[in-house]
Amino acid sequence: QVHVVESGGGLVQAGGSLTLSCAASGRIFASYDMGWYRQAPGKEREFVAHIRRPSGATQYADTVKGRFTISKETYRNTIYLQMNNLTAEDTATYHCSVGPAWGQGTQVTVSS
Repeated sequence: QVHVVESGGGLVQAGGSLTLSCAASGRIFASYDMGWYRQAPGKEREFVAHIRRPSGATQYADTVKGRFTISKETYRNTIYLQMNNLTAEDTATYHCSVGPAWGQGTQVTVSS
């Protein structure tokens, strides 16, 4: 099994920045994609960004492209989401996915 834990959420003013972290443990295959999704109140969960593995190629949702950066520590199953120029529309619970596993999420609230 894979265990996923997110951290780093919080309250930030519009225009500010936050960095989310996701630590995965357990039986993690090198082919598992690692990524971030978010779910705002009353909305469906949506894709934010992911790292394709083993290539390391990254993809972003159009709504965050140019503002968010996903990265992975080289020798650890830890990924990050650097979020800049946040807006109220980025308010959501952010979930990390590693292969078939999901974390409980971390709340990001952007005040306008």
